[in-house]
Amino acid sequence: MRIGLLSYEYPPETGFGGIGTYSWYQARGLAKLGHDVHVFAGSTENGGSESEHDGVRVTRYKREGWLDRMLDPLRRTQSWWAANRIQAAYHSHHMLAKALQQEKLDVVEFPECGADGMVVSTLCDVPSVVKFHSPARLIMEMYQVPRLDRELTAFIEQIAIKQATARTSCSQFLADEVTVKLPVHEHIDVVRNGIDLDLFDRDDGIDVGERFNLQPGGTKVFFANRLEERKGVHLLKEMCFEVMAKYPNAHFVIAGNDLFGYMEREILPFIKENGLEDRFHYLGQLTLPEVRAVLKHIDIFLIPSLWENCPYSCIEAMSAGRAIVSSDCGGMPELIEHDDRGLLARNDDAPAFVAALERMLDDTDLRARTGASARRFVEENLTDVEIARRSLEVYERIAR
Repeated sequence: MRIGLLSYEYPPETGFGGIGTYSWYQARGLAKLGHDVHVFAGSTENGGSESEHDGVRVTRYKREGWLDRMLDPLRRTQSWWAANRIQAAYHSHHMLAKALQQEKLDVVEFPECGADGMVVSTLCDVPSVVKFHSPARLIMEMYQVPRLDRELTAFIEQIAIKQATARTSCSQFLADEVTVKLPVHEHIDVVRNGIDLDLFDRDDGIDVGERFNLQPGGTKVFFANRLEERKGVHLLKEMCFEVMAKYPNAHFVIAGNDLFGYMEREILPFIKENGLEDRFHYLGQLTLPEVRAVLKHIDIFLIPSLWENCPYSCIEAMSAGRAIVSSDCGGMPELIEHDDRGLLARNDDAPAFVAALERMLDDTDLRARTGASARRFVEENLTDVEIARRSLEVYERIAR
């Protein structure tokens, strides 16, 4: 098949989050199965570029000009989400329409978040699949953004969702949520996110002791995510204090973009006031290879998010065979079976997380058993090739 993937987020240039990570693994998985894959992605530089990796063609595009001037009033009202989605939708259509003049695509896939397919699904004559990751209508109330931005962003995404030929979701949880709350009345196939285990297991040559001063010894709890409330950052102070006070060998390792200054204003002063600096390690924002390297040198991975679907932070920790303590929110129970592939704690409940962390800290056999079970689950269900095969079942159903 000839498959187009639309995703503003795409490593390395615009690989900001989970959607970019998914698109990267999905493109490579489809190419491994012998399909012709063309990715249409965003660019941080004005203009266009063409490249290729692992048998995948990548076109990037960004053009500043009349559209930016038209979007200035939205940006002046702090409606950044909506403005960015309109811009991404325009650039995606520009790239795809130009490509369709020279090649035939059997199907295109795009995420709902980002509205990359808003114009494409309306104006381009090609079957399309929208994949649900994190719809604005379900998550934007967790951010301090204007109501105008929330409503307009949701409306823009809804255009792409309604016009798509087929719909998939990373979890059954999210499929059920969008069916009721958006609402979506059409069938939704559940196709989880996939990962290339050979790539993940590769040694990137990163010495975490030298680069991050993470020395052997102690039991390390690792949080790697954006430092925002949706990811549970407000629970870290209580967890760190309670656990480190009881376990002298427990260390907390935190990585992520401190976009809202929570680490600088709240957590680091608290850690210093309580004399815990020697066992608290803030690494800042890491690259994906750096996250993988640190994962292989820690003991417990922590996911205290208030809302998650099928996050790569969890899939990567499972791939590393780490013990996991996660919130029981959203799609997490579909990845982490409690007491088998990790432990689940009550959502937004710091004492519940402390209790789960204490179980893991007290029981090395539990850490080893759940980590091994999590790795097996990925091997059997979440490889990039397996997820590509499941996606192809959807593509073939709608392709002309």
